[in-house]
Amino acid sequence: MPVPVNHPKPVRVTAKESAYLQLQQWIIDGTLQPDEKLVDTDLAKALSLSRTPIREALQLLEAQGFVEMFPGKTTRVTKVHKEDIVHLLPPVAVLQALAAELAIPNLDSESISMLKETNQRFAQAIKANDNFSALKIDEEFHQLIVNAAKNPYVHTMLDRLQSHVRRQFFHNSLIVTAGSYNMHQKIIRALEEKDAAEVSNLMKANWIRTIDELTAPANA
Repeated sequence: MPVPVNHPKPVRVTAKESAYLQLQQWIIDGTLQPDEKLVDTDLAKALSLSRTPIREALQLLEAQGFVEMFPGKTTRVTKVHKEDIVHLLPPVAVLQALAAELAIPNLDSESISMLKETNQRFAQAIKANDNFSALKIDEEFHQLIVNAAKNPYVHTMLDRLQSHVRRQFFHNSLIVTAGSYNMHQKIIRALEEKDAAEVSNLMKANWIRTIDELTAPANA
C-alpha cells in the first residue's frame, strides 16, 4: 500500500521544552503555588529528566516572569497580583482583535463549524457549572481563531501574554457566564459575514469586559 504523506505528524520537543511546558502548566493551574520553593533535583526526578534541562527551563520561566531565581540561594514561583489583569487584558484584546481580522480570509465552512461546535461545548460546561472546563474550552475557542490568522508574531506574543492571563483566571477563580457564550456567537457571525470591523470591535469588547468581571468584587 502507498505510504500516506499528508498525515498529522507528532510534534517533537526537546527535554528543555518538555520541562518548560510542564512546569509552566503547573504554575498556571496552581499545582506549583505562588512563592513555592523549586528544587531542580526534585523537579528532575518528578519529570524523569536530568537537572540540565530543568535548569534551562527555569531560566526561560524566569525570563517570562513565572519564577524568581536567586543564584546560590533559591528559586521560587512568582506571586500572582490580581491588579496585573488590568495591564494584561488590553494588549491581549488588541492582539486578539487583530488575529480575528487576519483569520477572516483563512476561515472556511469547516473552520466555522469547529468554532460553533467548540462554543456549544463551552455552553454545556457553563451550564454544568464546570468552570475549569469552561475556561479551557474558552481558550480553545480563541486559539482556533489565532491559529487561523497564520501570523507567527501575533501567535508568539499572544501565547506569552495569555499564559499569564490563564494564571490570573485560575488563581482568581474567574467564573465565565452565558454572556461569554453569547459574545462568542456574535464573533462567529461576524467571521461568517467577513465583517472585519465588527469582529474587531466584538473581540476587544469580549476581553475588556473580563476586566470588569474580575475586578468588580474588589470594587463592590
